[in-house]
Amino acid sequence: MTPDSLGDGASDFPALLRRQGLIAPISSIGGMGPMGDLASSFTPAQATTILAFKFTGGVLVAGDRRATAGNTVVYDRADKVLEIDRHSIMAIAGVPATAWEMARVLEHSLQYFRRTQLQEMSVDGKVRALSKLLRDNFGFVMQGVGVVVPIFATYDFAGKGQARLYFYDAMGAQFEVTEYAATGSGSPAVRGVLFYENRWGKKPLHKLREEDAITVALRALDTAAEADTATGGVDRNAKIFPLIKIISREGIKTLPEKQIATRFKNTVA
Repeated sequence: MTPDSLGDGASDFPALLRRQGLIAPISSIGGMGPMGDLASSFTPAQATTILAFKFTGGVLVAGDRRATAGNTVVYDRADKVLEIDRHSIMAIAGVPATAWEMARVLEHSLQYFRRTQLQEMSVDGKVRALSKLLRDNFGFVMQGVGVVVPIFATYDFAGKGQARLYFYDAMGAQFEVTEYAATGSGSPAVRGVLFYENRWGKKPLHKLREEDAITVALRALDTAAEADTATGGVDRNAKIFPLIKIISREGIKTLPEKQIATRFKNTVA
């Protein structure tokens, strides 16, 4: 069987599997009858753009606040930067319902390990635990629902005593990065800004002070919002700002909105 014989959309692998009867069509997820009609028109909410990069104080993790369903803005104050334990953050892009459940399971797994083994789980253990959750969710991804593409940042006390940063694909493959990562619909614009700042800015990202790192994150998300309607960036009218957290040896610090607003006004707007 050749791709040409499969008709239009052969490049869409999940659609191909549905046509061959290997997975259920999305319209059948809700079962027969009225629920089937409901499922066929159901568009899950999506959390969009997140980023993270290393700077002098550790790792900065940021996410815009918009959640969308198709071309509809569902919520403008979504929390996409989730604290998993005292030194670990999972930032989410994809379906919030699935991502938040993954975060809860991962948080409880790390708590159980800490209480039963009387020690923290290793960084490799944390990274693989999230990878397994993504692999277990891949069945939903193949049906066109439930896709999650996270970023995971943590502090490694047992290794070199430094913050570590990972991004994942939807199948659970993890990739450690040395500088920066971004996922979500606005990530191409974000990566462009981070690449420029890291290569041609006044300083590489890993040499930035905290205030300058905040500026770079705000510029990246504001730029993404100009090119991607699903990215909220900074809502100047409603005064909604991205959520920014920092991981360091001391733990996780959530930056106050007032500090972010002042930095945005002075260096971005």
